[in-house]
Amino acid sequence: MHKTIQRMTEIVSSGEEDDILTILAEDVIFLPPTYYRSWTGRKAVAAVLGHVGHVFTDFSYRRILGEGNDWALEFTCKVGDLDGVGVDLITLDSDDMISKIEVVMRPHKTVGALRDAMNMRVMRDPRFLEFQKALT
Repeated sequence: MHKTIQRMTEIVSSGEEDDILTILAEDVIFLPPTYYRSWTGRKAVAAVLGHVGHVFTDFSYRRILGEGNDWALEFTCKVGDLDGVGVDLITLDSDDMISKIEVVMRPHKTVGALRDAMNMRVMRDPRFLEFQKALT
């Protein structure tokens, strides 16, 4: 397995932004299953993933497929008492940093619960006002 992908499997569920920052490219793009726009930039994406790490419980990767720069990591998790299954589609850049993360997830009810939980968290995080300004 690629060293960056291995590191991701070790830290992504921790919610530790400092660790997450170490695997992201400066201009990383994150496409979440709960938000119609993408997040761009190392700090914004690490902050989002940090919050996700605190919302998901019982998180684990169960299949990892890929080679070179393109990877698919299937995961299971809980959001509250709801079960979820998803896939992280990862693209690495030439420096072996994550340059793109797209997450697809089901079922719809769990994605809705994730959206609600994330909205509650980011509304209390003043950094997101700045991150959102950068989106416009």
